[in-house]
Amino acid sequence: MVELFPNAILAIHGGAGVIRRADLGPEREVACRAALETALRHGYKAFLDGGLALDIVEAAVCALEDNPLFNAGKGAVLDSTGQVSLDAAVMDGKTGSAGAVTGIRSVRNPIKAARAVMEQTPHVLLCGDGATEFALQSGLELVPDAYFVTEERRRQWEVQRGRGTVSLSEDNKFGTVGAAARDQNGSLAAATSTGGMTNKRFGRVGDSPIIGAGTWADNRTLALSATGHGEHFMRCVAAHAVHSRMELLGAGIGEALAAVVDGVLIESGGHGGMIAVSADGTAGLAFNCPGMYRGVLLEDGSVRVGVFSDPCA
Repeated sequence: MVELFPNAILAIHGGAGVIRRADLGPEREVACRAALETALRHGYKAFLDGGLALDIVEAAVCALEDNPLFNAGKGAVLDSTGQVSLDAAVMDGKTGSAGAVTGIRSVRNPIKAARAVMEQTPHVLLCGDGATEFALQSGLELVPDAYFVTEERRRQWEVQRGRGTVSLSEDNKFGTVGAAARDQNGSLAAATSTGGMTNKRFGRVGDSPIIGAGTWADNRTLALSATGHGEHFMRCVAAHAVHSRMELLGAGIGEALAAVVDGVLIESGGHGGMIAVSADGTAGLAFNCPGMYRGVLLEDGSVRVGVFSDPCA
């Protein structure tokens, strides 16, 4: 499924997967929709303040990282050690610069650490203790590790640990968050943040912090953030594949997203979704599973939010 919205500023996602109305329940659905709208409004404020596309996606993703409904920041899933280890990435479509962190702990907003890597170091990706130490040196807000852990996530981890299995998140939902934006100057940026898989092996890295797999931005084509079974997105270099179809084949954003999400990924066994904003300001929301927490902000300030397979409203 692909939804297109012309005249867009910002598109976001809060994960995709087996999301059905009967399972989610009305109260949680209302809460998720409200959280998505709040993130869009945070992004809109950055836009109205004249912020860069990077500022817009950072503001939106921080709002999602701070909300325990999603698998990023507070409320992220637990790894095999019973701890939270976080991944994030940003990319600037104007310059091609990118920054990412993986296996980071204690940093309230990993997306800020990813941006600091991009802007303050000659590197793209920092990992583990080195990433956390860098965030400390950069003056980012640190929190106790217990800040991230919710009772719901601990129960999910205990179930997976008891089974000796790894889950893509609760009941096969991918709770990664992400944003893609176009600023007042027409520049693009993308950002993605995640806690990964419940009971994932210590040290596992997914697609979110991998530039070209789960995150991509190029002013010539689009900015994109992905959510799903990361191993497949990495094998397919999924985010860059969408860009390449637009740049080399002249495909539109809808055609390129459909070819990768409904074609390449499914053929590889991968499920999930992508949100993107193109150079001409068209937002594309695509997923190949029952639902995706998603939203888009239009130039007139209106928002559209969706959860299930029915169109955003």
